Amino acid sequence: MKITKRESSKIQDVDFDNLSFGSQFTDHMFQCDFVDGAWQEPEIVPYGPMSIEPSAKVFHYGQAVFEGMKAFKDDAGKTWLFRPEENWARINKSSVRLAIPEFPKEYFFKGLETLLKLDNDWIKSGDGNAMYIRPFVIATQNGVSASPSDQYRFMIICAPAQAYYSGEVSVLFAEKYSRAADGGVGFAKAAGNYASQFYPTNLAKESGYQQIVWTDASTHQYLEEAGTMNVFFRVGDTLLTAPNNDRILDGVTRKSIIQLAQDAGVNVEVRRVSVTEIVSAAQKGELKEIFGAGTAAVIVPFKSFGHNGTDYALTNQDDSYALRFKKELKDIQYNRAVDVHGWRQEVK
Repeated sequence: MKITKRESSKIQDVDFDNLSFGSQFTDHMFQCDFVDGAWQEPEIVPYGPMSIEPSAKVFHYGQAVFEGMKAFKDDAGKTWLFRPEENWARINKSSVRLAIPEFPKEYFFKGLETLLKLDNDWIKSGDGNAMYIRPFVIATQNGVSASPSDQYRFMIICAPAQAYYSGEVSVLFAEKYSRAADGGVGFAKAAGNYASQFYPTNLAKESGYQQIVWTDASTHQYLEEAGTMNVFFRVGDTLLTAPNNDRILDGVTRKSIIQLAQDAGVNVEVRRVSVTEIVSAAQKGELKEIFGAGTAAVIVPFKSFGHNGTDYALTNQDDSYALRFKKELKDIQYNRAVDVHGWRQEVK
């Protein structure tokens, strides 16, 4: 792999105590082009602008998918990835759905680990500090004919990160707009999935909510995802979450929480969760928690939800599942706890 190093680091210009999520990037980036039916020699170059023509198909037909990962540094200075093979498998699953060629496993991991070692000083130890990693692939062939591209660029960029959400979060149950439909690309991390969320989320924010809990497109009666996260509901001492389907992202944090809850003896039900069921549980005082789960945010407890013009407040729980499993997950990620499931992978 060809490596071109930046002449001087820009790390001294970064205030690591006051990071805005995903807005400052490390010194280098990984890239690899797909040309003539094959992925070419990958390379690492200084992070910076790249030249691409206005007719590139990514701009016209949305052939773009991405992933979200994190690297963590423990107190001994070792760097760890969390379940990275899940991210490699999922970006390829997303790619297949958008007619993008799959990316080779050896290229992915060699590029990722080389990049992290090269920019290792950007990964800070300490609880809450991490390196957010963004692999993505875009269609680069020039031309506006409505057909799949025959050229692509796979890239990885990295941004030092702290907490994604701060403050309390209120959510609104979707009653009109939809995130994804049956037979669509909701299960893929396709760029367009997120663009379509922005307008209804802006409307929710105007009404005092931070995020939307998306419902099924057909009936709006079943709860599926929370903003850009998977969502969990605690009714009594049972943890509920929607099953994976072609509308819901197969979240790495989601499946890890399910496993941790089962390890702890918590009753977990992976099934369709209706709006009526959750509203009824809230009215009866049986709804104890709702929280979102994702790579960027880890776990975010919600303080209330709105539906059909009514707000339902949630009471803080002394035995909060959200806080418990967030701590357990982070202890594994930061190498503070035994990793019985083999989720942690050291970058050597």
